[in-house]
Amino acid sequence: MAALPVFRWRLAPDGYATRRQLRARGLRPGGQPVAAQLERPRRRREPLVAYLYLVDLAQPVRPMTPGRRAALAKANAARRICPECRRDAGYVIPASLGTCVPCAYPDPDSPRST
Repeated sequence: MAALPVFRWRLAPDGYATRRQLRARGLRPGGQPVAAQLERPRRRREPLVAYLYLVDLAQPVRPMTPGRRAALAKANAARRICPECRRDAGYVIPASLGTCVPCAYPDPDSPRST
């Protein structure tokens, strides 16, 4: 297997882009393999690595269909429902808590109506 070309941070030639840079242009890698990598050196740690793709081989982003939009809205709404009290929290439930804040830290002085 041939080694990938490695470029220093901010020194990649034209024609290469990261996933985020492709997305900003309305493109996606489209199944192509990683073409090169970018390394940003850090003190006393491993360098940060970003993978680069060829812009020429990138494909346009697939359009958002009504079905996809509905599925995404449903998934985002499910992330707001507390599994304990089954109410919409009004925010995405933190994974660290697993429940809404009132369920995770109940107030012992006030009775809760469910």
